[in-house]
Amino acid sequence: MIEETRLEANWPQGNNAVRRPLFGVLDRMIAADLFKTMLSVWSVIVVIIVSRKFIKVLDQAIDGQISNDALLKILGLKTIAAGVAFLPAATFMAVLMVLGRMYRDQEMSAIQSAGAGAGAIYRSVFQFVIPLSLAAAGLSFYAAPWAEATTEQLISKDKQSADIRGIAPGKFSEYSGGDLVFYVEDIGKDKKMHKVFVQHRQKHGGTLAIVNAESGRLEDLPDGRYMILEQGERIQGKPGDLNYVIEEFAEYAVRIEGKESLAREVPEAASSSLLWLSDKLPDIAELQRRLAIPLGALLLSFIAVPLAQLSPRGGVYGNILTGFLIFFIYGNLERVSQGWVTKAVIPPWLGPTSVHGLLVLIGLVYLARYFGWKWLMLKMKEVRSQ
Repeated sequence: MIEETRLEANWPQGNNAVRRPLFGVLDRMIAADLFKTMLSVWSVIVVIIVSRKFIKVLDQAIDGQISNDALLKILGLKTIAAGVAFLPAATFMAVLMVLGRMYRDQEMSAIQSAGAGAGAIYRSVFQFVIPLSLAAAGLSFYAAPWAEATTEQLISKDKQSADIRGIAPGKFSEYSGGDLVFYVEDIGKDKKMHKVFVQHRQKHGGTLAIVNAESGRLEDLPDGRYMILEQGERIQGKPGDLNYVIEEFAEYAVRIEGKESLAREVPEAASSSLLWLSDKLPDIAELQRRLAIPLGALLLSFIAVPLAQLSPRGGVYGNILTGFLIFFIYGNLERVSQGWVTKAVIPPWLGPTSVHGLLVLIGLVYLARYFGWKWLMLKMKEVRSQ
């Protein structure tokens, strides 16, 4: 009798000592499904978006503005930038699809009968979404700007060297809108050109120069890139005029590329540290766009949990259309608010506050619609009392 009493007295203490593991079976199951589904959705979206952007880059490569070597690098950088931008959409769709499937297969009924309610589902979902949002913040503030800046530098560098790209032995190559025409009979392993013909039309004065040289090489000088021709003859004059200048030279230089210009400045390529210190409205709007990526992933996931519960008999894709509509409205409102911030139509603080506040309101409405307003008010009181 004494032993039994002692066990009963010690039972509450032992029960309280048992703690729920950080990642339970339900958490691991939902996280694994979310990861696989999000990766699939994200891959499809990125492939579609990058393909559209890559077509424009491919047109520039066909025109000779971008080299073939830089083409794959630009494709990889575009994939990074597009992948970061569409992480919220992929996360939102993944939560909808995974929870919708669980409702259709009656898995959610079994989970609820075991005592797991909405709080347990939110806990499992956000154990996956919160680390993902932190990673998205790092990618948005650092990786994506680096990718955009590197892309602009590659495109700018290739545009500068477009005039010398394509010089091949045995064919005429026209550059600078026809002002420069090259013909090279042979190019050695040391990149030295042999038997070089150059036609150079000068825009000012309308004179035409014909140059024949035994050899030539490319050389970078402080004011640009030159083709240095050796042991040749130069004839210069106006077509139709008998007044020509004929001269022989040991070395003659033709500038084919001006001094390196700066890469095109785009807001997406600006460093986040510079944006934090800037008080310009376009920089503030760009900073808000980057901040919206991790916030969007969190708030859209908050909406997706009750949204998936609204139509349990609608199948895996029962609420996907509603999800697309919500994301479409959210994306357009975000772009409009950033445009208004840039044009000083609204104060900078109002843009992100209104858009993301609307997402919170939509999530609360969906929660109240499924669980009831009394349940929602009760939960809010419990949160305040803690």
